[in-house]
Amino acid sequence: MTNYFVSHHAPFADVINKTKQHLVKPRCSARLLPIVAALVLAGCSTMAPDYNRSDSAVANEWQLDSVAQTQGLSSQQAIDIPWKDFIKDERLVSLIDMGLNSSRTLRETLADVESARATYRVQRSDLFPELDVSLSGDRSKASTGDISTSYEAAAGLSSYELDLFGKNRSLTVAEMEAYLASEETAKAAKITLIGEIASAWLTLAADSNLLSLAEETATNAKQAMDITQKRLSYGIDSRIDVASAETIYYSARSDIASYKTQVEQDINALRLLVGEQFDENLLAFALPGNDSVVTDVPAGVSSTILLERPDVLSAEHSLKSTNANIGAARAAFFPTISLTANGGLASSVLSDIFSGGASSIWSVAPSISLPIFNGGENEANLAYSEAQQQKYLASYEYAIQSAFTEVADTLARRATIQDQLDAQNALVEASTRSYQLSLARYENGIDSFQTALESQRTMYSAKQSLITTRQADLDNRITLYKVLGGGVAGSTNTLVNNDSQKE
Repeated sequence: MTNYFVSHHAPFADVINKTKQHLVKPRCSARLLPIVAALVLAGCSTMAPDYNRSDSAVANEWQLDSVAQTQGLSSQQAIDIPWKDFIKDERLVSLIDMGLNSSRTLRETLADVESARATYRVQRSDLFPELDVSLSGDRSKASTGDISTSYEAAAGLSSYELDLFGKNRSLTVAEMEAYLASEETAKAAKITLIGEIASAWLTLAADSNLLSLAEETATNAKQAMDITQKRLSYGIDSRIDVASAETIYYSARSDIASYKTQVEQDINALRLLVGEQFDENLLAFALPGNDSVVTDVPAGVSSTILLERPDVLSAEHSLKSTNANIGAARAAFFPTISLTANGGLASSVLSDIFSGGASSIWSVAPSISLPIFNGGENEANLAYSEAQQQKYLASYEYAIQSAFTEVADTLARRATIQDQLDAQNALVEASTRSYQLSLARYENGIDSFQTALESQRTMYSAKQSLITTRQADLDNRITLYKVLGGGVAGSTNTLVNNDSQKE
């Protein structure tokens, strides 16, 4: 197994190595040797247990023999496909872009990332000594009447803890992993937002289609109702036929009112997701063709790609954070050594300090603190850290299992959706022919109106089901892309890299 802490220690190790190289040069004075030795010792490893990735309790492959071969970007993994390559409709691309810039929920998540980043930097500062420079003066008069003046210029560090047992490094690693977890959470939030906007956009399109279908059905039902009323006046049809014609007409009218409400609510939901006002030209008021909205994604991929999903990586970083906290809890059992030191110049004349005529002054004050008795606090902290590690280990493994289940469920739907679409299209064609024939037979006095009415209801229901199935097909493609971790290619840990460059 790979020790995943090695790469994260690299920035700190570089700093310590550079410090060692600088301090061990021959020009170092003998007075700095104790400090040099302490800093060299501080380069030892932490007391955190080695981290090894847990063996995931899922299969290596999705066992779905019926998964159809997908087209398009089949040679790539979804996680490598930027969302702008996956979404093909420019209207939807524009809406998602606006959402990524303006969504308040996403801003809240990104603020959490910045907070975690700041906390990590605060903790990391404990790895380095705090240097202060001071200039002071003193003028006093003794009881003898003599007046004395003194000036001092000094530089020094105060209470710098020599991290011999890696406590501060463990705490820094813990905060860094917490920060990385929040960054992965932000990536997951972006993927979720992309999927939610795309699904809401398609829902609006599908509901608009259903509204148009209800209006068309109401128009046809009104014509049929007029025919039965005229035939009633001629004594051909009965009032039962008129009442039957009215049922489908008013049912369609009811559907029109319901779908109009749903369309307005869909637009409101999109506004909330996007976070700002947008031009209605960006909306779809009819479902576009399946291949004109999104690109198909590969289905027959290894389940190991789930380890790169942002939510899984976030859970893993949280586990690593608790792993590092164990190191800090272990280090608390050992002595704490602090160093206070300063050096400078002193003179009774201020100008001599800057001209070289002053005397040198210095002081070194190391201190050591050894825990003897604290009522079991250190033991309790260690037990708590170990329990937290087990908690986050279970959370990490559950995240992997949940990710596998999501992909397996989505692939199961993907395997059958095309068969359902084909059958639904055939049903619409058959029910349409049946309605047209039964209506013609009714108008020619061959069949009763009840046969035509039943055919019309079957056709209406079949067309509704076709619309919802087409929406389900597009939603399934978007969901598959999302659960495979797509949408955030090339955006890994940029903030940590920036921090390393700055420092």
